[in-house]
Amino acid sequence: MTASGFDVLCIGNAIVDVIARVEDDFVSRHGLVKGSMNLIDEVRAEQLYGDMGQAIEVSGGSAGNTAAGVASLGGRAAYFGKVKADQLGSIFRHDMRAQGVAFDTEPATNGPATARSFILVTPDSERTMNTYLGACVNFTVADVDRKVVEAAQVTYMEGYLWDRPEAKEAFKLAAKIARAADRQTSITLSDSFCVERHRDSFLELIRNDIDIVFANETEIKSLYQTEDFGAAVKAVAADCPIAVVTRSEKGCAVVKGSDVLEIPAHPVNKVVDVTGAGDLFASGFLYGFTNGRPVYDSARLGSMAAAEVISHIGARPEVRLRTHAETLGLL
Repeated sequence: MTASGFDVLCIGNAIVDVIARVEDDFVSRHGLVKGSMNLIDEVRAEQLYGDMGQAIEVSGGSAGNTAAGVASLGGRAAYFGKVKADQLGSIFRHDMRAQGVAFDTEPATNGPATARSFILVTPDSERTMNTYLGACVNFTVADVDRKVVEAAQVTYMEGYLWDRPEAKEAFKLAAKIARAADRQTSITLSDSFCVERHRDSFLELIRNDIDIVFANETEIKSLYQTEDFGAAVKAVAADCPIAVVTRSEKGCAVVKGSDVLEIPAHPVNKVVDVTGAGDLFASGFLYGFTNGRPVYDSARLGSMAAAEVISHIGARPEVRLRTHAETLGLL
């Protein structure tokens, strides 16, 4: 345990992932944009589920995956997210706690069911997500536990929260509490469609309330409305103390003031499913960062964690990441 109690507090949509392998024509037949995250209603959820065939159900959600990764590295992780007191909600809570994450958000006793995301993995290993938010919409300022926020070195949120005004306000409150306690804040931009929906408010948040921003190359270009990666890097350097930009097989760039560090991607024998790659990268980086490691070493831990998760189906580690990192000489 760190002096602060928690290394990282992750705030996000508590979602059970329903993962299935499909052909490209499944994606086109349902009018989906490959690689995107689409918000769907319950009727649409039932249509996709009925057509998608055999699937794996596992606890997920972007920030939930990051919290699980931090815990797998031996870090102290806490999580805020809303589920319903139903079967999937119980599965989600059990999975989080079994992985060593402190998760005490009260479940909803009425309203919509626990959220689920239908993740369609095409032969090229790309994933297209279709998310029924369900009980996630019930996450509000009432679910922000001040003591947990004050106890965490970094409070990290997923950009998807910005789709709901109530959740948006909850994170703003958490950021305010973190700042007052001399803690740090972080956000992942989640996906380029999310950036397009919330560009102006994301920029305002990053410029005023965020210490570390995570994005991939497409998202950072979208944020600054440019096709020039160098221009996007220069822009984010002026807006945020630290930016971490992943670039798939090109590795990642850590932007800290005028310094831009290039870190190579960790080798992967075979890419099976890229679901959770960015989430696990963030877990590795944040674990390193909150445990006193230089940003370059933190990014190497992130690359290692991302490489592990894309080597199999599902967005949670299948091995203990700390043992894996120690074997590789990263810890």
